[in-house]
Amino acid sequence: MKILFATSNQNKANEIQKVLPDEIKIITLKDINLKEDIPETSPTIRGNALQKANYIKEHFNLNCFADDTGLEINALNGAPGVFSARYAGPQRSDEDNMNLVLEKLSTLEDRSARFKTVIVLQLDGETFEFEGIVEGKILEEKRGEYGFGYDPIFEPENCGKTFAEMEMYEKNDYSHRARATKKMISFLKERMQ
Repeated sequence: MKILFATSNQNKANEIQKVLPDEIKIITLKDINLKEDIPETSPTIRGNALQKANYIKEHFNLNCFADDTGLEINALNGAPGVFSARYAGPQRSDEDNMNLVLEKLSTLEDRSARFKTVIVLQLDGETFEFEGIVEGKILEEKRGEYGFGYDPIFEPENCGKTFAEMEMYEKNDYSHRARATKKMISFLKERMQ
């Protein structure tokens, strides 16, 4: 089965392809030559994922899935949340975003946070949703060289390492995206039988 992942972020595509079974191959927006950004104007993570999946279905009539992910920090009332990618501005800089979070938390004790991913799958005219959440905390400084986004400052519960200190196979044992993806994979495997 070939399915479109509505992203141009190759890091995310690689992360998801690693947990997919061999019989499911993903293509990305690059593969269909879509260069413009798909609108993400919803005030919720779920809404953005739905908006992206619907856009592909309406404009290309392809089976597809889209995800949206947010970092929700309790002491910041759930921010950056739906604005995680552009928290420090439209330049979408991982460094700027992390620095802003660290600055805002610098005088606060509660550093608890969670990553949430919602995947919306458009398959044969039907819509399905899958959610993955990982609880953890924001560290006081960056650690690790792997990953992307907020990975160097987020440490999952009971782990002792940031996502950026984990190899891909380790991260896929913990990550919110992997958890949502595994739910989708189970669904697809049942569907393919």
